[in-house]
Amino acid sequence: MSRDENRLFPTAVFDGHNDLPWALRKHFDSDLGRADLAAGVPELQTDLPRLRTGGVGAQFWSVYVPHSLAGPAAVATVLEQVDLVHRLAGRHPDDLEIALDAADVQRIMASGRIASLMGAEGGHAIDSSLGVLRMLQAIGVRYLTLTHNANVGWADSGTDQPDAGGLSDFGRDVVREMQRIGMLVDLSHTSADTMRDALAVAADPVIFSHSSAFAVCRHPRNVPDDVLRTLAGNGGVCMVTFVPAFVSQDCADWRQGLVADAGRRGLDERNIAAVESITAEWEAAHPRPRARLSQVADHVEHVREVAGIEHVGLGGDYDGTSDLPDGLADVSCYPALFAELRHRGWSDGDCTALAHGNILRVLADAKVGQVRGLAPDGPRP
Repeated sequence: MSRDENRLFPTAVFDGHNDLPWALRKHFDSDLGRADLAAGVPELQTDLPRLRTGGVGAQFWSVYVPHSLAGPAAVATVLEQVDLVHRLAGRHPDDLEIALDAADVQRIMASGRIASLMGAEGGHAIDSSLGVLRMLQAIGVRYLTLTHNANVGWADSGTDQPDAGGLSDFGRDVVREMQRIGMLVDLSHTSADTMRDALAVAADPVIFSHSSAFAVCRHPRNVPDDVLRTLAGNGGVCMVTFVPAFVSQDCADWRQGLVADAGRRGLDERNIAAVESITAEWEAAHPRPRARLSQVADHVEHVREVAGIEHVGLGGDYDGTSDLPDGLADVSCYPALFAELRHRGWSDGDCTALAHGNILRVLADAKVGQVRGLAPDGPRP
């Protein structure tokens, strides 16, 4: 899709979560000279030609840090990932531009470039420091996912054993401070109790950057209906993800078997790399089921039914998963999902709300990018 076509495309996508920065670090040592995104990189699920074909107008790039990194190492790594996104935009100025707020996103999308925002995935990246949190905001990070696959001490993950029972008192302080400094609270990966605690504290809209509906697929990464109903009252948005284990119950059950086998072997079940190390062997003995695009549409429709059309979005998690549903193999495939939804009776207005309207509203309503008042202990560092 050309820049002019992208500007006019009624369902230009503002996606909540893409792990291209970590994929570039993992496969290319963060050397952008080795990955020609303008020409296309078939080893990845994301590159510039396919973003254009997919109608992507804005993207939250994940500045993810594995939970195996902790303390200063996690802080250093998240800073390196922020640097990588800035370098990525600087290398492709005709295609990408860093965005800091809703007005930036609208301006950049109208210019035909892809608005590029950053979201830090995993609260361990701040090393339990509100000062680090504030500095991430100052250099452009616009959401923090409170946990990844493991607890962080002050917030419980959906894929770890309960520890804090949701949010600790410090975890509540993190949520309040994020909203004061104009960062979105991202509840993907958190336990249901963490979700509920955060929504009870939040005065502004929150997001799920890449989560689907628990009622459709019973995986702890997904959002229960009671939380979706509370989210509607909060004004936030659940950005439905495409990860097969969160989309298809067959895939969720298959993945749970794989994770259990990793545990039996003494591997850390929360560690993606550890689980990936035995995946091929597990798949040889247990053929992998397939998720389908239509099942992703089922999740989108369920979130709409429970929370309302104003509270659903898309967060594909491209380049954060090795497997994707049939029909959604890479970032060029968003139009196929909208075609399915239109076949189900969705109007252009509904599709526009899903594609970018709802998350744009949340950015504005949550005053993302705006610091409000002084820090509780005095001037902001």
